[in-house]
Amino acid sequence: MKRRIAELPLHGGKAPPWLFKRMARLAGAVTMAIVDEHGPETMLERLSDPWWFQAFGCVLGFDWHSSGLTTVTCGALKEAAKLFGDDLGILVAGGKGGTSRRAPDEIAAASDRHGITGGERLIHASRISAKVDSSAVQDGYQVYHHSFIFTPSGAWCVVQQGMNTDNGQARRYHWLGETVDDFVCEPHAALHDAAVSSDTQAGDHTPLNMVAQDAEASRRASTALVRDEPQLLLDAVDHATQGPTLFAPRHHWILPTDVNGARLRKIVRTAHEAHPKDFETLLGTAGVGPATVRSLALLAEVIYDAPACRQDLPMGRRRDVRRWTDYSYAHGGKDGTPFPVDRATYDQNVAVLTDAVRQARLGLTEKRDALKRLAVS
Repeated sequence: MKRRIAELPLHGGKAPPWLFKRMARLAGAVTMAIVDEHGPETMLERLSDPWWFQAFGCVLGFDWHSSGLTTVTCGALKEAAKLFGDDLGILVAGGKGGTSRRAPDEIAAASDRHGITGGERLIHASRISAKVDSSAVQDGYQVYHHSFIFTPSGAWCVVQQGMNTDNGQARRYHWLGETVDDFVCEPHAALHDAAVSSDTQAGDHTPLNMVAQDAEASRRASTALVRDEPQLLLDAVDHATQGPTLFAPRHHWILPTDVNGARLRKIVRTAHEAHPKDFETLLGTAGVGPATVRSLALLAEVIYDAPACRQDLPMGRRRDVRRWTDYSYAHGGKDGTPFPVDRATYDQNVAVLTDAVRQARLGLTEKRDALKRLAVS
């Protein structure tokens, strides 16, 4: 599965309105040019590549080195979908904060509007990819941004981001639907191509990676715990948290906090009634979040001798940062790095590219061919 990761410093800034309006137009023009030339699936494939995505954000004029590039670039794409409508060739749902939770409703509405078969499959992909990176993979980064990009044919990709306030870093996760074989087993198989822009790790947080190959026994045992009589599990929780019995010291190192017994009881009984057939189904159950997954993994280790995987995601080889920071020189950057945004050049390029797309769609390809010659000259 082509699921890749980028790490960036956290950034609390905003794109000024005059720049964001231009970013939306340029993002739309670039997207339409790629869709026309290569098809919408190619645009999704490029968005799923953290290095291409970073270069794309640099061309749009946002900060090349910060977490803001992710949220603003995805926001510009979503705004472009509003500006250009069906002409854009792709659909965008979700976003930052509370907007991310509206992704399923937006996907459903778009599926009805475009007659997309398998809309429920897309909604499931959106929900479970978010659950994997926020609950099944506990790497110290709390997911706060989720963008689901898809096509009328049903292809999809995900760009989502989590923050770690302890080390001041953000981690971006990329998914490409066409390579998904199993949501909950080794979704990071292609991480040898991972993009990482810092050496900062997840601090003192003890990782829990329930989607690793080595966690298969833990996934099966966690699911079996929920399918069994709930009281057996809840008795084990009580026994484990009343120390000194099972754990020494009182805060076992696999748990970041004490188990919330009342909440766990409610969630376990709800999950038991759903009788999940596998870990993916369990993970998708309402209310099952990071604390529940971690508690079940711990109890599965104690009861079934199914060890939890405590490895962070493999980060893979690194690439030369200059390969994508160079794209900041296309129009400049919001904060004046490498220079203030050149508005005149920006507007001219938006006009030229948009006109080239319009002419090409009218069957007049001379301008598009001229742009191709210019690109290779």
